[in-house]
Amino acid sequence: MKALTVDAQGLLSLQELPIPSYGACQALVKMRSCGVCSGTDMKLIHHTFKNFDTYPAILGHEGVGEVVEIGEKVENLRRGDLVLLPFLEGKIGEYTPGWGAYSEYALVGDAEAYIRCGMGPGTKQWSEGYLAQTVLGPKDRVNPVEAAMIVTFREVLSAIRRFGFQPNQNIVVLGAGPVGLCFTRFLKLLGIKTVITTDILDEKVETALEMGADYAFNSAKCDIIHEVRTLFPDGVDAVVDAVGVNALLNQAMQMICSHGKICGYGISPKLSVNLDWSNAPYNWSLHFIQWPSKAEEAQAHAQIMAWINMKVLNPMDFISDVIPFSRITDAFTLIEQHLPSTKKIVIEF
Repeated sequence: MKALTVDAQGLLSLQELPIPSYGACQALVKMRSCGVCSGTDMKLIHHTFKNFDTYPAILGHEGVGEVVEIGEKVENLRRGDLVLLPFLEGKIGEYTPGWGAYSEYALVGDAEAYIRCGMGPGTKQWSEGYLAQTVLGPKDRVNPVEAAMIVTFREVLSAIRRFGFQPNQNIVVLGAGPVGLCFTRFLKLLGIKTVITTDILDEKVETALEMGADYAFNSAKCDIIHEVRTLFPDGVDAVVDAVGVNALLNQAMQMICSHGKICGYGISPKLSVNLDWSNAPYNWSLHFIQWPSKAEEAQAHAQIMAWINMKVLNPMDFISDVIPFSRITDAFTLIEQHLPSTKKIVIEF
């Protein structure tokens, strides 16, 4: 099979690798699509992903695969099933998976089979990722390209739940990339009273309004702290950093109300920041979610699919480009260009 790899110098290339072997509680899938993550993938390429330093690596983690072969203990997977979040396990030759979904084949596990066979949580055979390798049902109104977006949807919704946001709150979302737009849309669907979204590009500000933001500002053209404080003199309940720029944490302190919360979701390549709370309220909190729980992602699946099937959430609203696997390196060139029109890019196999 072919797989996209990155070496120690950050060079991308398609390599010929063996098709992975699967265990008794696993299934082999043929990859159908994979979303490009401008956070994880780009940081792995640029060697700025925390605690990952094993190269060469196989990239990709927002995948959708079709089951083609099944292990003897598997009961909950069938040939032809579309399954979210396939990955590769263990080294393949000299290559380490970083999670490896940009491959023509990958693996999924039957979580219930692992548990039934005594290889559940706490054993060396277990991966929490098996819990999130969800099968799409026959009534789910998504094709494989659209389904790749569900991985991001579930990550964001599980983070919203963990942040503890409540209806009728007022929240600022910093950044209107694919993740920021997900926060914007979901917060409104969940009954947040006011959502204010910012970006540094006019086109993305307009998209945020289309996604449901009550207010959207170009923070490169205005004083966002002044704009927020004009709308909410006492400050907002929470500010979400959906970009991963540490300077935004200090900016957020000047927008929150007493007992407000600053929520860090975007992953910064810089792993430290000087916090200045001189202009913050006396009581506030900082909450980072930089590694969503796969178990919590799985728990978010039903709500995401309900929104999609009820047509209040359309995955294609978040996807700007679909690129064939044979031209996958073009996707990363496109991301580096930072075009206003670029949202989520999906690779189609």
